[in-house]
Amino acid sequence: MTPFDWQFPYPSQRMPMLARNVVATSQPLAAQAGLSILQKGGTAVDAALAAAITLTVVEPTSNGIGSDAFCILWDGKKLHGLNASGRSPADSITVPGAVSAWVALSDRYGKLPFADLFEPAIRYATDGYLVSPTIARLWAKQGPGLRGVPGFAEYFMPNGRAPAAGEKFVAPAHAKALQRIAQTKGEAFYRGELAEKMVAHSRRHGGAFSLDDFATHTADWVDTLALDYRGQTLHEIPPNGQGIAAQMALGILEGFDVSALPVDSADSLHLQMEAMKLAFADLYEYVADCATMRISTAQLLDKEYLRSRARLIDMKKAKNPGHGGPGRGGTVYLTAADASGMMVSTASACRTGPTALSCARITRMSWRRASVRSTPSSLRS
Repeated sequence: MTPFDWQFPYPSQRMPMLARNVVATSQPLAAQAGLSILQKGGTAVDAALAAAITLTVVEPTSNGIGSDAFCILWDGKKLHGLNASGRSPADSITVPGAVSAWVALSDRYGKLPFADLFEPAIRYATDGYLVSPTIARLWAKQGPGLRGVPGFAEYFMPNGRAPAAGEKFVAPAHAKALQRIAQTKGEAFYRGELAEKMVAHSRRHGGAFSLDDFATHTADWVDTLALDYRGQTLHEIPPNGQGIAAQMALGILEGFDVSALPVDSADSLHLQMEAMKLAFADLYEYVADCATMRISTAQLLDKEYLRSRARLIDMKKAKNPGHGGPGRGGTVYLTAADASGMMVSTASACRTGPTALSCARITRMSWRRASVRSTPSSLRS
């Protein structure tokens, strides 16, 4: 067993969960949904999917049926990546990819019937749930700015306002959409009545989705990018995802002895922030769909190039860096693990704007395109 340092650097300590089966995410009802699937004999993937699907109902401020999704999975022997971030259509925002991720993961690594994974989410959407304080606060903050988006207030602002903490929220349209996705194993969303309704609503409100955009969407199984940093290896999904920025920042920090600095000291935080700023400057300039990037991931992670970027850090002041020039040649988070050794790390994020919210009218998509990595609520067995 690998030694673990149980001494934590902060006065407020959250102990790790020690169990044969664990589900952790930002909303307890979703974590509970995942655990119930494990108790029925499902795999970690089954549990992660049940939690992810439930999150679309109980945490709509951060994700939804219309989200994109990324996953890194250890099957007990090998690491796999899944990019379901959505394809760029002919003339609009990207096609939502989360549903395709649910199908792909279930097909390859699930044990329980696909429809069984939807039962907790459909129950909460049909019968309702009590909105938690944090989600109520986010709902109230984000709602007014989206009130005028077609379909938004009708579904997300009952009685003309965001639901208050402790108030019961019921989502019958969301339940119906989930039922059709479950019954058709995603076909209704990409090639059936849900796709037709989303495209029609998009066109009515100035969007440009076509049925072909949905029908031709696929999720991609990919190899992860790996970067070694001081005896540890960080794996990320390749672009178009933004995970490479974390790897670039670590590569930039390789030349600094960060461990010698007090945790959260000014110098430690300064180094980390400046490294991330340099990494994001390159990300914004170069990272896109892998098929269209003019700089390769290998060039962005080249050790000599990252050392040259590290030399731009000034310990005396913060900078506003521009992108570099390598040599040429944007959420909810959840994780699950089961006793067999299977481990799943997945994130789901959604988009904003009228075209995406056209999907909300039919599928109750959530409205904020941002990954959220929250302090997990964990359940175990």
